[in-house]
Amino acid sequence: MSTLFDSDSAATDIRTPLADRMRPRRLEDVIGQTHLLGPDGPIRLFYDRREFPSILLWGPPGVGKTTLAQLIAREAGYHFTRLSAIEAGVKEVRELIAQAQFRQQQGRKSLMFIDEIHRFNKNQQDALLHAVETGVITLFGATTENPSFEVNAALLSRCQVYRLQSLTDEELGQVIDRALTADGVLKDLDIHLEDRDLLISLSAGDARTALNALELAVSFARKGSGRQVQITRSILEKALQQKTAQYDKSGENHYDTISAFIKSMRGSDPDAALFWLAKMLDAGEDPRFIARRMVIFASEDVGNADPFALSLAVTGFQAVELIGMPEGRINLAQVVTYLACCPKSNASYVAIEEALSEIRSGANATVPIFLRNAPTRLMKQEGYGDGYQYPHSFDNQFVRANYFPEKVPVKSFYRPGSHGKEKLFRERLEFFWPERYQSLKKKD
Repeated sequence: MSTLFDSDSAATDIRTPLADRMRPRRLEDVIGQTHLLGPDGPIRLFYDRREFPSILLWGPPGVGKTTLAQLIAREAGYHFTRLSAIEAGVKEVRELIAQAQFRQQQGRKSLMFIDEIHRFNKNQQDALLHAVETGVITLFGATTENPSFEVNAALLSRCQVYRLQSLTDEELGQVIDRALTADGVLKDLDIHLEDRDLLISLSAGDARTALNALELAVSFARKGSGRQVQITRSILEKALQQKTAQYDKSGENHYDTISAFIKSMRGSDPDAALFWLAKMLDAGEDPRFIARRMVIFASEDVGNADPFALSLAVTGFQAVELIGMPEGRINLAQVVTYLACCPKSNASYVAIEEALSEIRSGANATVPIFLRNAPTRLMKQEGYGDGYQYPHSFDNQFVRANYFPEKVPVKSFYRPGSHGKEKLFRERLEFFWPERYQSLKKKD
């Protein structure tokens, strides 16, 4: 846990990392996020009034989530407390809420900043609800994950969600230039940055990465106590350790890459799918996210063309959770290659979408009386279940009946393809329901 005053001393302490020394001291000094901080931006409007709702800041690392929370607390007169969701538990949260209640009685406002709030479990998030709802605390949560998936609905409904963007190359250049000219250590050196564009490119919109790499490069390049510092391309690459692929786990490149991954499997290209899998793993993507997407893919794009695909995808997800990384990459690779090589069908996906459309358009959804269950004597007396014919009592375990509601046109939502297991399903349905499925032959 830390307070606002930790950042005040950090700006002047040369032992503090450059990224912390260069943390903006005024909202006007923040680089980027003009959609939120510009003249008509929502955070700027709240800032001008010095009164804030609870807010979830969603965005990739190094774009200013913590900085914004600190600046807002300082300028709006909030007592600032910072928690890490990795380290704090329900006990710590409740203790801080109790302290905030005491301050509230004294007429003082409290802002609680929770870093990586998506890592809080349901109990930890629930512990915040009453304090947020009653105004005991103003909550600022920072997350790199989509809060719609990671923050429970009750807490999410009590917060405004604002998405922060990766810094543009121009904005990242401004961050670097300001460090070179304004930092108490670097401004006294004659630094020649040979390949500024490389530093910007490899930092991938992350100001913290850029500043940490710059500081490390200076330490590598500086010789003795001289002022001359020549930072070459090789020194920059050494400072950044490797030429990391541009990828962040919540930005546009993240979605582009998972899209390429899915479309490669859909296109039955296991090699391209493995390439995109490797990019995601190398960039530090959560392997469970990848595994979840493959479970969805197994039903959406393979479906009943190969029913085993779903079983393998679910097993692969469980294996990754059980084993973890780096060995989990082998499980992922097995599932990826299987799904890519499978025959494909989206018939199940199309079918449920069409059925939902029918329901939402107002179709009669009253269950026919012969299909209703009759667990009580009264229900039997009312005729529930009368007329139902048990299919297992007939040849081929089939009896012709209308299982749709009354006055609802019979439709073939599910139209199996002619590949894999679905070929057998299709032949069976054409035999049982010829008036509904024989038309498929005409379309082939």
